[in-house]
Amino acid sequence: MSTYRPAAQPSPIPFLKGHGTENDFVIIPDPDNALTLSASAVAKLCDRRAGIGGDGLLRVVRSAAHPEAQSMADRAEWFMDYRNSDGSVAEMCGNGVRVFARYLRRAGLVQAGDLAVATRGGVKKVHIAKDAGTGGDATGPGAITAHMGRALLTEDDVTVAVGERGWPARNVNMGNPHAVAFVDDLAHAGNLFTAPPVSPASVYPDGVNVEFVVDRGPRHVAMRVHERGSGETRSCGTGACAVAVAAARRDGLDPAVTGEPVTYTVDVPGGRLVITERPDGEIEMTGPAVIVAEGVLDAEWAQRLDTL
Repeated sequence: MSTYRPAAQPSPIPFLKGHGTENDFVIIPDPDNALTLSASAVAKLCDRRAGIGGDGLLRVVRSAAHPEAQSMADRAEWFMDYRNSDGSVAEMCGNGVRVFARYLRRAGLVQAGDLAVATRGGVKKVHIAKDAGTGGDATGPGAITAHMGRALLTEDDVTVAVGERGWPARNVNMGNPHAVAFVDDLAHAGNLFTAPPVSPASVYPDGVNVEFVVDRGPRHVAMRVHERGSGETRSCGTGACAVAVAAARRDGLDPAVTGEPVTYTVDVPGGRLVITERPDGEIEMTGPAVIVAEGVLDAEWAQRLDTL
């Protein structure tokens, strides 16, 4: 006599939604690295009409369980597997690492205070303010500070163009590449639906994030950004760091020379970030990180992500 066994039902996949200065992310907890997310699947999850919607996706994995992070497991328990909204892999995301830390704290996986996060750009130190705030202000209760490493500046002659206009740009690498152009009006950046042409293209063989910057006051600037793989976003953490460093050098300020830290306020369309470059070159970014929703993906829809 045979026994009927119903086909195993697909398991629901939990997710959360969060943002840092309105740079928003789909968060997928996957501590054991059990999920395989193709570029196509990530793009569908980040689709603002047919998916959850986001500038990128943060997959939360234990470093020891992920082949790209195992070498960092002794220094950072958690690995931020970051993908752009088109599904492409990225080295690092400054707003993303703050939101990642906010999720870990919310889930009870870490305590407030200092934290190390493994990324493709190396191990990043994060500090979660010790209070009960939700993290909505740049430097107020609940703000999170991410240690972003050091900027690498080169003297490449780079030009950014929009239509008939063109500007010299500063080549700044924050673990990912940036071209920073100072302009008279942020409207000169155009719609930023597509990547602004940067020449020579050989300087950025894997593409580049492009920041357009205006002055707002002493050590205070505002920016718009085209993020490679995502288009214009409301904020870019590594971009804000690149902008602060480029502005400091333009203003004749180098902490390695003066021995004094330099702090810039950087306004982005989604809010405000505070960037400090220290004499040893370490850059710190402080800003908000907020979790706004959580739920589960429809199991059948999730199972068909690669075929939708």
